[in-house]
Amino acid sequence: MHPYIVMAPLTGARTEELRALTWDHAFLKGRSDADPPQPPHIAVWQPGSVASKPAWHPDRMDADSLTPVHLDKVMDGLAMNSALPAPMVRRLFAWRRGGGKVARRPDLTEDMLAEIIAIDDHWLLHSLALNDRLPDRFRIRLAAHRDKAVRSALVIRAATAPREMLEQLIDDADPQVREYLAQGHHTPPDLRARLAADSDPAIRAALAKHWTQAPEAIRRILLTDPEAKVRAAACSTYFAHGPHPIPPSDLLPTLLADAVTRAGAVIHAVLDADTLQQLAGDPDSEVRAELARHPDLPPSVRDLLAVDPALSVRVKVFARPDTPEHVRAKIHTSVHELSRSMAAPSPDADAATVLQWCQDVAARTELRILRLQWVTADPLPHIDSPYVSFRVSAAVSEALPAKAVAQLLDDEEEIVRLTMARTAPHLVDPATAENIERRYRRRDKFTFWWDKEEVLTFPSEALRRFATDPEPRLRSFAPRDPNLPSELAERLASDPEDRVRRAVAPHRNLPLPSLFRLLTDSSERVAEAAGASPFLPVERMEWLLTRAGL
Repeated sequence: MHPYIVMAPLTGARTEELRALTWDHAFLKGRSDADPPQPPHIAVWQPGSVASKPAWHPDRMDADSLTPVHLDKVMDGLAMNSALPAPMVRRLFAWRRGGGKVARRPDLTEDMLAEIIAIDDHWLLHSLALNDRLPDRFRIRLAAHRDKAVRSALVIRAATAPREMLEQLIDDADPQVREYLAQGHHTPPDLRARLAADSDPAIRAALAKHWTQAPEAIRRILLTDPEAKVRAAACSTYFAHGPHPIPPSDLLPTLLADAVTRAGAVIHAVLDADTLQQLAGDPDSEVRAELARHPDLPPSVRDLLAVDPALSVRVKVFARPDTPEHVRAKIHTSVHELSRSMAAPSPDADAATVLQWCQDVAARTELRILRLQWVTADPLPHIDSPYVSFRVSAAVSEALPAKAVAQLLDDEEEIVRLTMARTAPHLVDPATAENIERRYRRRDKFTFWWDKEEVLTFPSEALRRFATDPEPRLRSFAPRDPNLPSELAERLASDPEDRVRRAVAPHRNLPLPSLFRLLTDSSERVAEAAGASPFLPVERMEWLLTRAGL
């Protein structure tokens, strides 16, 4: 019996196309078991394969005549391929089925830039405006373009932009362009200050939210703006950047009297008896929650807020350094019990009721994700805390002894382990690193960042061992070894998991037949990665461009 048994062959038009393929005799030279090629990523059983999963074998088909399933994505990859010759770069200017990625290349010559602008295609120009390497004279030229999306993109990438371009856009007719300028910390202060008098309240609010360290004169203008949404953004409990601004003391009485700025002003208020009574009885739970954070809160009021009807208020008391441990434990228990048992609001409930219900339901999650600076400053007493947020806050500290680091690296909670590993990757030995990666399961949205970062490193011996590991995540690490043997790279290119095939696609030791096959992969991300491989021969690049009609 042949060692490859087809379990689920493709059917229909796709099969007919595959039947028409010409078998590459040169590729099979010397083989005695040459059979007709099998389609990519059909389920094929390979004895002894990784994790005993179905896999197609890279030596089983000829990709020379097969047009990529995701040609658009292959073109996107090719557009950013560092080895793409200049004449082929120019040919991609005519590609209209992608997002104009070729215009983001860092190696575009001035002649190429002029040609892209002359073509005047929306996506090409939008990508060009996002190109960090765009020379000043071209930015200034695009700043007068009729397409507001192009002008907005210029502002988004304004870190290296000339002042002349920003001066040209500060009075732009489109509000979106001006809003991006209000948000951008690369906008010169004198130009940014002009937006405090913008006719659009949304732009003034964006300025208040994002320019947290604006001169006091500008913040006074925004704090006293006639529009409530602007004042609320200028005196808020949340800003886009830190540190949060402190309102001028003479404005505090006015800000506390204003319903839209009261919550943001509470933390800065002087808590005399009248102010305490007013704030503790405020109908807005956000005001009471901010009062629960006040550093000068009397114990009697703190204990009152510990049993507040709004669970979001109790969470703030939980996070205080002066909260007695028995009170903290009661809050933790009550928040978990009550947040699970709360009935959803009725369909005709007002917006405030719905918002409060959402905050209460989310309160138990907030208990987990708190980041407590006072715990980070003195972490050792909290590495054995029963509260996840306390252990995570301790793991942020860079002053922990090795024994404490080891304990947190082996914590039962994933978010604690990952936080400690990111804080002290130099203290993570290979065995512990492998344990952390092997246990990683992306259990909630608060650990997804781990999937995007290469925090931990492994020696080449471990990476090669990972190439045949049952765990797909670890197999995807194997291509990090720049000297990965070609036979292992070839095996990974036929892995049943697309994340593994994507990882190996740009590897320098991947045999060309396998790389060609990945161009026809069923996964868009794999196909794009293959198109971006700098080891793709020029002849194959030419073939792809021809297939795309370029």
